[in-house]
Amino acid sequence: MLSHMRPGLARTGHDSRTCVRISVVRWEDLRDDTDDGALFERAAVAMPDERGTGRAGLAAPGAGPIHAGDDSEAVAVEIHARSIINRVPGASAVPFRWTVNPYRGCSHACVYCLAGDTPVLMADGRTRSLSKIRVGDRIYGTRRVGKYRRYTPTTVLAHWATVERAYRVTLADGTTLIASGDHRFLTDRGWKYVTGAMAGHQRRPYLTTSNTLIGTGQYAAGPEQTDAYRRGYLCGIIRGDARLGADHYPRSGSRTDSVYRFRLALADDEALDRAATYLAHFGVRTERCDFSAETAERRPITAIRTSRRASFERLSELVEWPVAPSDDWRTGFLAGIFDAEGSCSQGVLRIFSTDSEVATAISLGLKRFDFHYTLEVPKPNMSVVRLTGGLSERLSFFHLTDPAISRKRRVDDVALKPDAQLGVVSVSDLGEERTLYDITTGTGDFLANGVVSHNCFARRSHEYLDLDSGRDFDTKIMVKVNAGELLRRELAHPRWNGQPIAMGTNTDPYQRAEGRYQLMPGIIAALRDFANPFSVLTKGRLILRDIDLIVEAAQVTDVSLAVSVGFTDDALWRSVEPGTPRPRSRLDVVRRFADRGVGCSVLMAPILPWLTDSPEQVEETVAAIAAAGATSVTPLVLHLRPGAREWYLAWLEREHPDLVPRYLKLYRNGAYAPKSYQNVVTARVREAARRHGLPRSGGSGEHRNGGARRGSEAAPEPAVEQTTLL
Repeated sequence: MLSHMRPGLARTGHDSRTCVRISVVRWEDLRDDTDDGALFERAAVAMPDERGTGRAGLAAPGAGPIHAGDDSEAVAVEIHARSIINRVPGASAVPFRWTVNPYRGCSHACVYCLAGDTPVLMADGRTRSLSKIRVGDRIYGTRRVGKYRRYTPTTVLAHWATVERAYRVTLADGTTLIASGDHRFLTDRGWKYVTGAMAGHQRRPYLTTSNTLIGTGQYAAGPEQTDAYRRGYLCGIIRGDARLGADHYPRSGSRTDSVYRFRLALADDEALDRAATYLAHFGVRTERCDFSAETAERRPITAIRTSRRASFERLSELVEWPVAPSDDWRTGFLAGIFDAEGSCSQGVLRIFSTDSEVATAISLGLKRFDFHYTLEVPKPNMSVVRLTGGLSERLSFFHLTDPAISRKRRVDDVALKPDAQLGVVSVSDLGEERTLYDITTGTGDFLANGVVSHNCFARRSHEYLDLDSGRDFDTKIMVKVNAGELLRRELAHPRWNGQPIAMGTNTDPYQRAEGRYQLMPGIIAALRDFANPFSVLTKGRLILRDIDLIVEAAQVTDVSLAVSVGFTDDALWRSVEPGTPRPRSRLDVVRRFADRGVGCSVLMAPILPWLTDSPEQVEETVAAIAAAGATSVTPLVLHLRPGAREWYLAWLEREHPDLVPRYLKLYRNGAYAPKSYQNVVTARVREAARRHGLPRSGGSGEHRNGGARRGSEAAPEPAVEQTTLL
């Protein structure tokens, strides 16, 4: 039945325990042949982390920072897998060949998304449809400064689409937004989902008519590039800042020589280029020339000019006042005069003029489009038209008229405040699924049609399963519910020769879902009963629940344990890994196992360039690792594969924007930092480990568990290659 469907999810059911069926494309090899055809059952689960906070959760071993969502929930997709022991590709450099991964995915909970035609505020002050945003684009996000959030430029790190049920959010000022029920907007009461509930296991805050969104409200539609708009723009910029004239010189007899001059000189090439393009459209050819050189006080100024009589006559015609100006002409005129004589600084938009006719035309144009303004005459022959409607009117002016000069349109560091006009009027179900879009940005948000919108962090590890790298990775945790019994069956197979099995090499086997499904006790018991060597790499404390089982296994086979602790600074931990146990709490895991006679090594991972790599930080971390009784320490410098790279750079730009250029340079050649940098860090750890009596690397194969070696090989030490950020 499902073979005719598009790869992806097919949802059925009537309540929160929706049955999820997945098309038989790449999932076929995961299906148990004894299954009745229902490949998965989805249980909506709000998974509390190890601290009981209910927030997102465990990072992968050796992985970098995981940003905890404000209202994180996860969906467990229960899989009856066909196999559980996985072979590592032969080309891989990791020191093990077989793995067991009872879970796939991460309990992180970002959500999305919006309709493709939603206008997004770009860093140059213009707007672009969300569907047309591309990776690398510069847009506006926000950052909290004191009491308010402020506009700040940020980079688009990822962009994708999905099909979701669509809802329309309508605000009091007429702003409408088409979004999925899982999308979040910033309100005067914090982040709110489009839809939700305040009771039951699906509890999450959602938009109601008592909420007011943060922002300016809907963006004005930009002007069409009509001839009337072009004429208006040229009239504004030429009357505002150009020299247009003719000099006549009598000669002998009745003859007169005439010299025609046109020159427009500006410091901003954007306006100069637009003027030259528009003039060429109307048959006026100009040449570019230097007007004044750069000085310590002033930027260089370039000019366009012409001295042709025909061009002069055409220019004179273009700047004439129209008898009945159209709306297109007025928007063009306002854009041109603003480029020529306008400014926007400290939240005030002004247009200056020494020509009373120009000042009148500005006032009439603003009045025509219902802008609030004042006309001031600070001195004779000088008029100042000032927009008084605040940030929303300034943005409306820019979007409606579209001036060419980007620097005048920027709103960097401007504060966003709740606006009564942005109260939620209604949230209505459109009753259909639509293609919706989302992006990842450096600030974790963006401005969607004038309101602050949450964005998603994209990872790609689900893509090979025909799931997307954003929401599916975060909210669909693949749970191989038959892992324990399946492992026993495979360990008992005559062809299995008892080779070491590694766990925690892809996703943490002790992530939050394990607290509910408790698959690891069955897995460890099976490995114990078959005396099969194994290793576990984790970043959490949940492994202590199984300490007795692991101690029993260590008596009959080789067991290798490792905990990931990249640093011990609590302040940095709160910023980098808010969903994980404290570093020193993780080191307590090492201590507890050491007390039971089972050695535990530490992956000092990831070491973050310029954040945790200084000699002082390395010394402090290694000293704590040694004090916990670790058998060895293995340093691993941050590794950024595609997907993880975008996520980490988003966090970095939000928290440490000054480091972004240095990281882009350090990782310019790929996922790994240069060997020269890695060698410097490794040397620091080696020297610190020597001072504290620790082996630097876990590759020696030594164990302090007192257990007998069983099987053809010793249990593998943790991989020296760092696992991917989740």
